[in-house]
Amino acid sequence: MIRTRVAEGGRIVIPAEFRKALGLKVGDEVILDLNEGQVTLLTAHQAIRRAQALIRDHISEDSELAAELISERRAEAEDE
Repeated sequence: MIRTRVAEGGRIVIPAEFRKALGLKVGDEVILDLNEGQVTLLTAHQAIRRAQALIRDHISEDSELAAELISERRAEAEDE
């Protein structure tokens, strides 16, 4: 943990050691999650992994979502 301050405009500096540990560079996008009064910072990669884990809980292991989506789109295109 590190103590920091909120600067003008709501800016918070992420300390260099944290940026290095997360692999963050100037201009990288991050996602902030507010949950029960706590803010969590996620890299884009971490957010994608979290979303994949959530989806994985709701589909069977033998599902091929990309193939299913392509099949649905082709069927829709044929109906047009």
